[in-house]
Amino acid sequence: MLDVCLLGTGGMMPLPYRWLTSLLVRYNGSSLLIDCGEGTQIAIKEKGWSFKPIDVICFTHYHGDHISGLPGLLLTMGNADRTEPLTLIGPKGLERVVNSLRVAPELPFQIKYIEITQPEQIFEMNGYRLKAFRVNHNVTCYGYTMEIDRAGKFDVDRANEAAIPQKFWGSLQKGENVQDGDNLYTPDMVLGPARKGIKLTYCTDTRPTDSIRNNAKGSDLFICEGMYGEKDKLKKAKEYKHMTFYEAAQLAKEAEVAEMWLTHYSPSLTHPEEYMDEVKKIFQNSIAAKDKRTVELTFSD
Repeated sequence: MLDVCLLGTGGMMPLPYRWLTSLLVRYNGSSLLIDCGEGTQIAIKEKGWSFKPIDVICFTHYHGDHISGLPGLLLTMGNADRTEPLTLIGPKGLERVVNSLRVAPELPFQIKYIEITQPEQIFEMNGYRLKAFRVNHNVTCYGYTMEIDRAGKFDVDRANEAAIPQKFWGSLQKGENVQDGDNLYTPDMVLGPARKGIKLTYCTDTRPTDSIRNNAKGSDLFICEGMYGEKDKLKKAKEYKHMTFYEAAQLAKEAEVAEMWLTHYSPSLTHPEEYMDEVKKIFQNSIAAKDKRTVELTFSD
């Protein structure tokens, strides 16, 4: 239902075996990209996914390792004769930052800019709900949750009792009202209570915050920065506004998520998996993600 691929897991600089942190999500024929560091489009090619369905690109913040891959990606999209609009979402200054990066010729598609101006801001698009929430880095930075709601189960008996023509059932199941002459049919006439949907949370470059803890609550997948695996790097993490593996695991535990993937590793952290025994003591379902780790999130029964 929701295809999730962590294209890269590196922070600060790309390495021969690790691209910079970027997330690509596919849902219902469209794709959402979060962050676009150097090498992102190579990672997409290596994965075998397409640029064409990408219609939204979000930025957590504007440090180079999160946005420097955008000019090349835009040029590739333009060379592929893209004509569909592209929406960019990010903190204040988005249009100014993007225009300062762009040196390519005029693009054959429109770019729509949406700047995040509030500590928390919600966007409804493409059948999902995207929420940006402020985190704690040394520049303005946001995390994101993506939620797909699931309507209640369709009750055939109630539909028949209300004499609702079968041709309208599909629309009602999608949550749409139907007007048929003098009769108005509404979803609550045939649907049971809303069921659990799908929730994905992504955050990098931050200290632990209540905003992460609250917004990640109950996520099916929590993708979180783990800049340092070494316990003696806590002081450095605090100084540069990053997180250790153990702080990320504690957040996952407190937010009661189903699974956590660590990402955004320091270039000096060559084998993150070596630290996972200690991490799993805090939150068992933790994974030291590697580039192009992929999962399909589906509705639970």
